[in-house]
Amino acid sequence: MLLSLISVLPLWLNWLSPAAINPPVAATLAPAPALAWSASRPLSWADFQARPGAPANLAALTSANISVNVGCTDFKFNAAVKAVFTPTESWVREPGKARPELLRHEQVHFDLTEVHARQMRQKLALMQFDCDKLQPALNNYTKVAFLAWQREEARYDQETNHGLNAERQQQWAAAVQQRLEKLSAYALSE
Repeated sequence: MLLSLISVLPLWLNWLSPAAINPPVAATLAPAPALAWSASRPLSWADFQARPGAPANLAALTSANISVNVGCTDFKFNAAVKAVFTPTESWVREPGKARPELLRHEQVHFDLTEVHARQMRQKLALMQFDCDKLQPALNNYTKVAFLAWQREEARYDQETNHGLNAERQQQWAAAVQQRLEKLSAYALSE
């Protein structure tokens, strides 16, 4: 399952997620900084540092964000979009018993976040924003993009039954990888 929050700086657009309303209890491990998505660095169970929370029927929870930093320099629009994983809000209920298939399910959540970050990078690179009227146009765009991302994350969990439907899980994983490859021109350099 994925919890999400999108922030646009300096505009600071924030949408509340369940984690913002009921934040998870602090982890017992030293807090880790947010992890930027990287093709060369998949998630590991050690990255899931929060104590398990609700809902009780979930085996793990991934908290990922799309960070969008925007601004204008000499009246020229610029944006930096990054998919990040938040260890202190992500958890696994029984780490010692967690199966590799569950970790792969959670990784696809993070990969899907990167797909949507790349789509945002693509669209922001093509859009012409008037720096004098930046906020209304950008607010509308980011709201639509954020909702599309959240809907797809929910559909992923529903169609895969949170990773328990192995056939649908495999289909989703392959489709997300194809989308990452198709959008490779909008990947951040590592």
